[in-house]
Amino acid sequence: MVSIGTGARSLLTVAGACFVFFSPNALSDAVGSDVKVVYHMDDARSARFALHIAEEQLKTHPDMKIAVVAYGGGVDFLLKGAKDKDGVSYAPAVQDLLGEGVQFRACSATLGFRDIARDKVLEGIEFVPAGTYEVIRLQAEEGYVYLKP
Repeated sequence: MVSIGTGARSLLTVAGACFVFFSPNALSDAVGSDVKVVYHMDDARSARFALHIAEEQLKTHPDMKIAVVAYGGGVDFLLKGAKDKDGVSYAPAVQDLLGEGVQFRACSATLGFRDIARDKVLEGIEFVPAGTYEVIRLQAEEGYVYLKP
């Protein structure tokens, strides 16, 4: 029997997780077709990556339900005129994903605290009283799995 160290075991675990994520049928086979995932967005710097992940997940799992919950600095990519570090607007990708059924939810408490009017947020974005609570509620009450892009 070959013995492997903890580091190697961790690497194999990560490799296995990547296989499940990127294998087209592995996720559906493992958990069925009713997969629901909540993306926890508290920093807009990861928004482009999160949007890409959502697009890719929907390609292989078109019935997947995705809710993107933004609070704190995470709401910034949902504001009208927001652009990434390369100057590319987030709005087209957000609108495309909205059209695919992805739900985007912005924290009303963050908007109030930062004095951002709701009309500064992209069309189609839902407002929730507290983003942190919404992430918890979706997991506890609706069976969403958690993802932090």
